Amino acid sequence: TGCFIYGMLPLTVLLSCMFTFSSGSEMNFVTCGSVVKLLNVKHNVRLHSHDVRYGSGSGQQSVTGVTGVEDSNSYWSVRGTSDAACHRGTPVQCGQNIRLTHVNTGRNLHSHYFTSPLSSNQEVSAFGENGEGDHLDEWTVLCAGSVWQRDESVRFRHTATEALLSVTGEQYGRPIHGQREVHGMMVSSSHSYWKTMEGVFMKPSEIGSRDFSRPLHTEF
Repeated sequence: TGCFIYGMLPLTVLLSCMFTFSSGSEMNFVTCGSVVKLLNVKHNVRLHSHDVRYGSGSGQQSVTGVTGVEDSNSYWSVRGTSDAACHRGTPVQCGQNIRLTHVNTGRNLHSHYFTSPLSSNQEVSAFGENGEGDHLDEWTVLCAGSVWQRDESVRFRHTATEALLSVTGEQYGRPIHGQREVHGMMVSSSHSYWKTMEGVFMKPSEIGSRDFSRPLHTEF
């Protein structure tokens, strides 16, 4: 089993990733168990969360977009759903349902019919504890071919409501000044495309597999 390091990660991540390191160019697809940053390609912000709750709507943990590259609060683990295992190193298929778990807080990328605070679109939050939430944590990967390519711009459709994970540029004030609102939109547009950036990409293994529907037990 192995993983590919791309970009900068905290030292504890590198130490806990007990695999063979190789050049990221050798593996061009995203695999289950990978820990990645996701860039909104139109607005040049990375999907981000932190232990700051919305002051309206659901009151759940907020999800934003940030311009900073090195913020550890922008790492997300690619996982299976509660009904479908996602074995480490398995390429993520186009049309597959996944969960994206915020590594530092253990909450899943989530959406529901609450209204987002700035744009009045559909609220996107982080929900659950230790990687376990509910069916509203599931997202369908929309991509062009058979598997999710690392250099491809893809969309994430909320499985239950069919809203697309999007950014349209609205900015928050205090206490998260300058961060962009992330929300769900029913109409596909250039605001809804994302691309993997920095992270640890798990290499496929021919010897055994592990159920990665469970969260990573790595501390950042």
